[in-house]
Amino acid sequence: MSSQTDEPATDHAMGSQIRKHEGGDQVRGLPELSPLATVEGIDVSGHQGNVDWPGYWNQGKRFTFVKATEGTTYRNPYFAQQYNGSYDVGMIRGAYHFALPDVSSGAAQANFFVDHGGGWSADGRTLPGALDMEYNPYGDTCYGQSQASMTAWVKDFSDTYFHRTGRYPVIYTSTNWWNQCVRGDFGSTSPLWVARYAGSVGALPYGWGFHTFWQYSSTPIDQNAFNGAYSQLEAIALG
Repeated sequence: MSSQTDEPATDHAMGSQIRKHEGGDQVRGLPELSPLATVEGIDVSGHQGNVDWPGYWNQGKRFTFVKATEGTTYRNPYFAQQYNGSYDVGMIRGAYHFALPDVSSGAAQANFFVDHGGGWSADGRTLPGALDMEYNPYGDTCYGQSQASMTAWVKDFSDTYFHRTGRYPVIYTSTNWWNQCVRGDFGSTSPLWVARYAGSVGALPYGWGFHTFWQYSSTPIDQNAFNGAYSQLEAIALG
């Protein structure tokens, strides 16, 4: 895949390639957390279709990330129901973008993301958008890029997103993939959303001293924990 015209219009769920390569997702229930990490959430994509948001609210879920885009052609057809429905039920919500770094520039994908639901508003209930960086679904693990070129791609996305929204994106990844393919230091600007399907968060990707979100299971839906109190989650949303 070397150009936008080669890009498939498909839907890769967050963490789907990490689970494929690293295994996991066997954790059921909330794992061992810091006493302050009390906020539970989920993430969804087109695979979930129309989501029963009141049901998840009643289960104690208080935030969500919704897939908006992938590459520069795919848009989640259920985005409006998922993004607005989670907000309407009372959740703090954000959007995410599945990156295809070999298809187009970071700037092009950041603009596509913002133009199709990935923006941010200072309403206290909208999180900055998340950049989903994980194993290539179609071939070479690192999309044929060196660590330096991948770092530059992430910076291009991140800087463009900041220019468009005034916020830096959350970065979602796994420690194994990031340390192999990127190793760029974004810890001073982007909150970390780490994927690890185990009872503890484990070692973090290069450049971060702590995590903000943790995707710890995909059973029966992607399960996440915020590393802090609800008031801190509100502060991140507010900016």
